[in-house]
Amino acid sequence: MPKAAYHLSYPARRTTSVVFASPHSGRDYPWTFVRRTQLNEYSVRSSEDAFVDELFECATDFGAPFVKAGAPRAFVDLNRAPDELDPALIEGVRATGHNPRVASGLGVVPRVVANGKAIYRGKISMSEAQKRIDGYWHPYHEILTAQMDQAFLMFGEAILIDCHSMPHEAMDTLARSGIRRPEIVLGDRFGTTASDEIVSQVEAAFVEAGLVVTRNVPFAGAYITQAYGQPSKGHHALQIEIDRSLYMNERLIRPNGNFQSFKALLENIVSEIAEIGRPSESALAAE
Repeated sequence: MPKAAYHLSYPARRTTSVVFASPHSGRDYPWTFVRRTQLNEYSVRSSEDAFVDELFECATDFGAPFVKAGAPRAFVDLNRAPDELDPALIEGVRATGHNPRVASGLGVVPRVVANGKAIYRGKISMSEAQKRIDGYWHPYHEILTAQMDQAFLMFGEAILIDCHSMPHEAMDTLARSGIRRPEIVLGDRFGTTASDEIVSQVEAAFVEAGLVVTRNVPFAGAYITQAYGQPSKGHHALQIEIDRSLYMNERLIRPNGNFQSFKALLENIVSEIAEIGRPSESALAAE
């Protein structure tokens, strides 16, 4: 089993209501899992948000906590509801209505990785699936909820930045339509999970850095954005998808020659995003 459900990096002093998180960058593939999969070492990692945790690890430098997954997405998907169980993979599960994510093999315990490649040769037991949910899904969401609750108590609001990456080819359809190929996709479930003011400020940070940004197409946000984003209650959640080709070789799953320069560019953006949730100096001094 993966050694940890999550890793929490905490700033020396918390100065912002922003919480950064990366639910798909876990890369601790236990041998017991690897020997069961029919995929090679590259294919099994194709759904992983490789190196996203490294890109956003600077969050603590700007007063924000950073939560990242310990378990890989192919093992358990933290961006799905715990009851999104796949009857085609898990023994004893009955189909209950149509769920497009589950139907495509991308439930809380995934049946496939990118491009629909099957992870296993057969099914897994319900007890094994439940161990993954109990041992990894629940602890990750407990710590993420705790960080959001703490932000709200300290600052009167909580802003979750859910950090992801997307294959370069994911934008092919939009690029063929004649528009500039988006490099960043911001997902707020079409305006329902974060205030437009916050989303616009995040968008401006990326645009000012010279990146092409679009909203909600083709990624509007999944379980995490929907579950944590309640703007009317002061809880905002925004998903960020970054084109992997900007910083990595997708085929070999390695940082490319642009990695360090892109990381430096993103560090400035993370600083600006953290600033969105930072109260004035006078307010901090009064604490």
